[in-house]
Amino acid sequence: MAMPQTEQNPTGPVQVEEAMYSPFRHFFRKWRKQTFAFFAGIFIIALILVAIFAPYLAPYDPYEPDYANILAGPSADHLAGTDEYGRDIFSRLIEGSRISLSVGFISVFAGGVVGTILGLLSGYFGGWLDRLIMRTSDIMFAFPDLLLAIAIVAILGPGLTNIVIALSVFSVPNFARLVRGATLEGKEAEYVEAAQSMGASNSRIIFKHVFPSSIGSLLVFCSMRVGNAILAAATLSFLGLGASPETPDWGAMLSMGRDYLGSASHVVLFPGLVLFLTVLAFNLIGDGLRDVLDPKTTN
Repeated sequence: MAMPQTEQNPTGPVQVEEAMYSPFRHFFRKWRKQTFAFFAGIFIIALILVAIFAPYLAPYDPYEPDYANILAGPSADHLAGTDEYGRDIFSRLIEGSRISLSVGFISVFAGGVVGTILGLLSGYFGGWLDRLIMRTSDIMFAFPDLLLAIAIVAILGPGLTNIVIALSVFSVPNFARLVRGATLEGKEAEYVEAAQSMGASNSRIIFKHVFPSSIGSLLVFCSMRVGNAILAAATLSFLGLGASPETPDWGAMLSMGRDYLGSASHVVLFPGLVLFLTVLAFNLIGDGLRDVLDPKTTN
């Protein structure tokens, strides 16, 4: 007599594990293993919150002078001391975070959008368009980034808006070359050839099938590029080509405080420390993202 067969539950451990799989959860699990990048991300998130709520967090008006407390050292009343006009340095650092982060994010976003589009067109269509875009990029690569930014600001005039334009311009060829390389590799994939054989439009293939393959590389590059943009903006302000001296920009604060380096070092110490930590944090995040998004790394 045949034994009765028991109905097996189709939902086994493998199916349960697959059902519980979440790309975000998988990313966060790998991200927590990147200790330095994890804490750098917390620092940047805290800095962004400080920038957003700067008017409510600053204990003093960052523009209001106090001639009774000129070059006062750090104390309970002024945590980072005061500058040559008696303005609270801590309040100016908080207000300056809005300027520095805005310049960094806006310039990288603008340069990234233009460079990504040019890189996609260059890598996908090739031919004369590819040669034109890449040769133009090679000409721009012949100049150091900072020197090119100085030349652009010298033509347009000093100011934060022109700094954003300059930083955006010299970010374009970097993004274009990065995305072009990913596009050349992605357009040879079988699913792209299948989409072409089915008559899909070029725009659909580029943005739905080719572009997603470069998102990981773009995230890594953007995080590092924001740090470089903040440092470049501070350098231009330090040289007098960026924010006006009364603006609480970190680079301008360093420029104004260098005359008091021997007598009141705190005027330079705190802006320099905040700038250093911010740029370092973005670079650490970029390194962490590269390790997390690399498919060759172990889970």
